[in-house]
Amino acid sequence: MNMYADVLVEIKAKQVDKTFTYKIPTSMQTKIQVGVLVVVPFATRKVEGYVLKIHEETPEFEAKEIISVKNDEPVLTEELINLGYFLKSETLCSLSSCISTMLPKALKAKEGVTINKKYISYLTLVNSNGNFNSKQQLIIDLFKKQQEILKKDAYLISESSTKTLIKNGNIKEIKKEAYRYQLQTSKLDSPKNLNPTQKQAIKKISSYFNTSKTILLHGITGSGKTEVYMNLISQVIAQNKTALVLVPEISLTPQLIARFNQRFKNQIAVLHSHLSDGERFDEWRKITNGLCKIVIGARSAVFAPLNNIGIIILDEEHSDSYKQENKPKYHARKIAIKRSEYHQCPVILGSATPCLDSMARALKKRYEYVLMDKRASGGTLPLITLVDMSEEAKNKHFILSRELEYKIIERLNNQEQIVLLLNRRGHSTIITCANCGFTYRCPFCDITLTYHKTNKHLRCHYCGYTKYLDDNCPNCHEKSLNYYGLGTEKLEEYLNEVFPTAKIIRMDKDSTNNKGEYERIINEFHEGKYDILLGTQMVSKGLDFPKVSLVGIINADNSLNIPEYKSNERSFALLTQASGRAGRANIKGEVIIQSFNIMHPILKCVVNHNYRAYFNYEMKIRKTLKYPPFYYLAQLKLKSQDINLVTKEAGKMKSYLEKNLSKESIVLGPSYANPFLVNKTYCYEILIKYRLDNQLIPTLTELDNIYTIMPKIELDIDLSY
Repeated sequence: MNMYADVLVEIKAKQVDKTFTYKIPTSMQTKIQVGVLVVVPFATRKVEGYVLKIHEETPEFEAKEIISVKNDEPVLTEELINLGYFLKSETLCSLSSCISTMLPKALKAKEGVTINKKYISYLTLVNSNGNFNSKQQLIIDLFKKQQEILKKDAYLISESSTKTLIKNGNIKEIKKEAYRYQLQTSKLDSPKNLNPTQKQAIKKISSYFNTSKTILLHGITGSGKTEVYMNLISQVIAQNKTALVLVPEISLTPQLIARFNQRFKNQIAVLHSHLSDGERFDEWRKITNGLCKIVIGARSAVFAPLNNIGIIILDEEHSDSYKQENKPKYHARKIAIKRSEYHQCPVILGSATPCLDSMARALKKRYEYVLMDKRASGGTLPLITLVDMSEEAKNKHFILSRELEYKIIERLNNQEQIVLLLNRRGHSTIITCANCGFTYRCPFCDITLTYHKTNKHLRCHYCGYTKYLDDNCPNCHEKSLNYYGLGTEKLEEYLNEVFPTAKIIRMDKDSTNNKGEYERIINEFHEGKYDILLGTQMVSKGLDFPKVSLVGIINADNSLNIPEYKSNERSFALLTQASGRAGRANIKGEVIIQSFNIMHPILKCVVNHNYRAYFNYEMKIRKTLKYPPFYYLAQLKLKSQDINLVTKEAGKMKSYLEKNLSKESIVLGPSYANPFLVNKTYCYEILIKYRLDNQLIPTLTELDNIYTIMPKIELDIDLSY
């Protein structure tokens, strides 16, 4: 009987975004399964592809035969294949790109990419009889305490003696597969006693086990959400099910993983972008082989090939990091909810500052709502003080206010720790010449270059362009450069001048480029090796440092002044989360927020720890301006290096949308994207506000098909904007 396979070939061209039928050779029929990676002939070349279906239906044409099987085990489960189709419908991207985004590099369909399994050599004793020299006897004696020893340990005594013993049959070498990623263990006591609020939350959430209910867990900072997660996961594991835990920032994973590993030893796999290709390959196989019960990771871990999932948790669910900015532009929350429907398990959305969409759904009873409004330690939320920097500037206090400076000195004297948040990396944001007015700008983008003093380079944070900074102006050649703007590097420099005896560490994207730097900084600060931790938003949420009693927020206006409809939401979350790092144990916490606009309503809500006031204020604005959650948004970006072409096409696209969409949908633009020029490419954007519009997907699909084959121009569609 002839068997056939429908194969999705790994070719990026959207015109071939479909499966092709191939004949399965008789010799391969026992090897070919749905989800395996195969090599097939395609036109005049060999390509790799995924088997998505096996059947007996004879095609109308003569099918070519599959050449070979790339791997013995399937790289895709039935669920992941279905998720690929779901992702395609949600993002309008090719199925091939949707499948590819789920998998680690070693398992993607791309010929030539091979990552080998790692093996460790052990030795076992076969025969202890014989005439041994002194070094050989030392090696034989190692087996008195254990049945197996590491080959490298025997080599430390004598490599030649070890080889002789193997050759003579006294000992035997065996190889065992090893995993490259090593889990850390927390020094925190575990488990902790639960307070009544935590117990109540656990009881309510566990009542939804074996259902696909989405639950918003609204827990104030320090309320002990992690302990609730671990208790729920213990129940799930007791039912012989698995758990998926997502965190938004890689910086959050070390502390969380260490705590989980303390509780659930050897049952955890980890997936995030800072793993090497080999480590990610190993962790993926641990999951597929059923060697772990819990997967912890950042956004892409939502695709982990777990079976029998009993609970899915999105910690800090409000974070923008759960949204993929590259194609396919998925949101992890939506994928998690889809997976919960497949596994019939609850999704927990945990946050001290839930996103407006989630809270609106909870108030409409679409999500279940669970509130934890008490700190686990029994302490109170920190006292927050606003400082008017316009007044401070009059007294020449441009970076730290007098009050924050005094509070830092006080904490240093008390041997307590301080966290300072400045959500802008680098040293200076504008370098300009006082003599001729020249300003350093990126030659490929419409923005100024940021100065990074540690390596004396100017850098574009959009396209990656770098340039060494000379002391003299490149235009007039005078030594008259001025440095404006404040980044984390300059703040670190200033702090070292003002507090020369303090031990200070910086955590931002630049200081954590090297592998393991996140873990090192977090662990050393937790151990008290540093007095002050300063950094960007990665220090603002999820981290638990018992000795931190003071948080200072520098330039709180940075996030409030961004011209984007979510700026208030992001600002409230950032400032509230950062404030929550203070006073999490038995030390009273205090927060100083520096701002030039202390009357801003969002800042008042932060100071009063009043989420509901913020929610009501922002919802009124969203309703008036027709933004989510009252309307859905679709963002279209048209890009080209030809400014005349992109300008002309943007106008045509606007007319096409207005003609084909429902009259109730609102089409705004085209307008310059922010920034308009990135990496020599000009970008216009069009924003569509809609509710129910049956014409939206067909219209956008048609536009996508048009611009896919049009040269020199690219259309980028974001339906989850």
